[in-house]
Amino acid sequence: MVTSDDVYHRLFTGVNSLGEETIRKVLKNAGLTEKEAEVYIFLAKQGPLKGTEIAKLIKKDKAQIFHILKKLQIKGFAETTLEFPTRYIAVPFENILNSIIKTKHDEVAFIEQAKDHLLDYFRKKRKTASSPYLEKFAVIKGNKKIYAKIRSLIREANHSLSVIVRIPSLRHTSHFRVFDAAFKHPLRSDLQYRFLTELSKQNLEAAKAFLKGIPKTKFNFQAKNPDIGLSPFPGIVIKDDEEILFFISKTRADKLERDYLCLSTNCKSLVQAFTAIFDELWRNSTSINEKIIEIETGKPLVKTQVFTDLEVIRKKYNETIRCAKKDIILMTSPEGLIKYWKTKPLIKNLTTKGISLRIMAPIVNKNLEAAEQLSKICAVRHVPIGYPEATIVDGKHFFQFKASSVDMGKKVSNTFLDNVLYTNDFEYVEKMKKLFNGFWKNASPPSSVTIESILEHSRKPLVQPSSRGDFVKAHFRKISGLRFDERKHSGITEKEVLNKILTAKDDSQNGHGKYLVRSYGSVAGAIIHPPDHFNLPEMVIQAYRVEKQSSLGEENFLVISLWLETPKGFAYVPAAIIGDNPKAQPVWKTWLAGTPAGSNVQLVEKDKLQIRVHGNFFFAGWTIPIRLLPSPYSLPPGCVLFEGYGDIKTQAYSITYPSGCILEIESNGLDAFVTFFHPKSKYSGPGTDGFLARDVAVTVYPPSTA
Repeated sequence: MVTSDDVYHRLFTGVNSLGEETIRKVLKNAGLTEKEAEVYIFLAKQGPLKGTEIAKLIKKDKAQIFHILKKLQIKGFAETTLEFPTRYIAVPFENILNSIIKTKHDEVAFIEQAKDHLLDYFRKKRKTASSPYLEKFAVIKGNKKIYAKIRSLIREANHSLSVIVRIPSLRHTSHFRVFDAAFKHPLRSDLQYRFLTELSKQNLEAAKAFLKGIPKTKFNFQAKNPDIGLSPFPGIVIKDDEEILFFISKTRADKLERDYLCLSTNCKSLVQAFTAIFDELWRNSTSINEKIIEIETGKPLVKTQVFTDLEVIRKKYNETIRCAKKDIILMTSPEGLIKYWKTKPLIKNLTTKGISLRIMAPIVNKNLEAAEQLSKICAVRHVPIGYPEATIVDGKHFFQFKASSVDMGKKVSNTFLDNVLYTNDFEYVEKMKKLFNGFWKNASPPSSVTIESILEHSRKPLVQPSSRGDFVKAHFRKISGLRFDERKHSGITEKEVLNKILTAKDDSQNGHGKYLVRSYGSVAGAIIHPPDHFNLPEMVIQAYRVEKQSSLGEENFLVISLWLETPKGFAYVPAAIIGDNPKAQPVWKTWLAGTPAGSNVQLVEKDKLQIRVHGNFFFAGWTIPIRLLPSPYSLPPGCVLFEGYGDIKTQAYSITYPSGCILEIESNGLDAFVTFFHPKSKYSGPGTDGFLARDVAVTVYPPSTA
């Protein structure tokens, strides 16, 4: 007589021919997971053990072991002793076997008894109206069942079958005779078969062998290779845009599982979503025959396309950047520059590999820190707003992004990569590269002087724009001998400044000469970094457009300051003032007395100096050379364009000049891009270099009132 102990001994010491692998299959069919089966077999071999002892012996996490033991108890595979701490005992395996056999017998007996009743019930139901459409999900496991399902989908297809498959998986389709169902389909000449697969040098021969077996006539078969690869996508089979089967795999694409796991569903929303993904991939894919030629010859095929799916183009773009070999040119927006700064590790990795990386963007207050930090890793230059946002990689790939809003005061859409044009057309990419190299040649790097002067005392966190007042204060602090004060002039509003200009009156007589002049109009200022051949130091150009309701009437004038060494260090020194109103000459001489400009006040004809204001655009141009002191400096004919952007900022402040004159200024202003022109060169200053006081009221007090 064989006892339970004998059964245990034979099963778990290998004497019996069954073996442990068979036992695992039995336990798996009985409802245990692989880990639960492992713990049960170990416990059956070792006898009663504490949970901590089991965890220690099989080198597993204690919490995980106690969780598995609890599951074994619930499923009836383990019991516990009443002692403390508790020990666990495996239920005898012969009891498990007997229970499984009895359960199976009972199930078969029940089905046999109910067979006639069940068939009769469904025959009756078939005569009634068809049931409503129901969305269903099914998990299918095992190659035989999965490929049987695929054959079923093919046989049931009426107009299309769309498939994403990897080359290694094709041997399974051949082994399970999947395509026999397609070749024998009664509608095979009308059905549209679309296959997406990913070719490489490694799987090229396998792909060619597969294609060789496809009938050349009376079979509507197309195959393509996605330009962005298939790594993020599972294997998919879509039938008639009504039902989908997609593979779930935990292994890499090049290592197939023994048994796949698939999800099958007719859920409309899921089917539509995956169909849309497939259609987008299909549109942005290359014919498989063309891809074979490309791999065999090593010559890339010309491709030009527009992407609308964010994830698809994101992968294409990132993959192209990562695969760069020589150089990358980036033209981006102010916000885009910040985004690239936030991916600094990627930028650093590219430059470490020896890739030349150049970034061009409008440099403004809110991205100034990003520009400064990126400049330590790669080359960064400023370009005016309005240039196309684009990327050129290795002179082979060109991406152009949807233009963002030119109003820097508004938020730009987060869909940074929406509606992207991509091409690898060599001639077109080469033309764009030459164009961008021209932009780069004329662009200016972030000025270290500007950065230091603006941020030295008032650095702001990244993405939070500094106020125009920060620039104005830094700007005037750097002009030799000036004292800046805004403590007595806080709280003024935009409306109050406008009302003061609109209701302006000349009350100099009623004021008994307390001030020299009151002016109303617009003012723009910029720090200019002249080209080397100008033979000029850095300078500040201040342009004034004075309206007719001012004390001295209408006037245009410029004040030019040079970056010169003074007894107290380097500073901007007023070097010249030119204007077209003779009445103003004495005032300006008094105002700038004690500086080179005080003895260099130049009167010009009105057609020689033009200043115009239109909305947020301010233009100043002169057609004569301007003599600057100290000699021999001279500023050639040219013009400056200011483009205001962002939110209006209102402020009031006073400035005391070396002459003792005090200027009280109230203004509504903007940060501004600056473009400086002269017949032979072009300079584009960053937004941090300029400001535009669109509405300004200035009162000049003489030294005696100081």
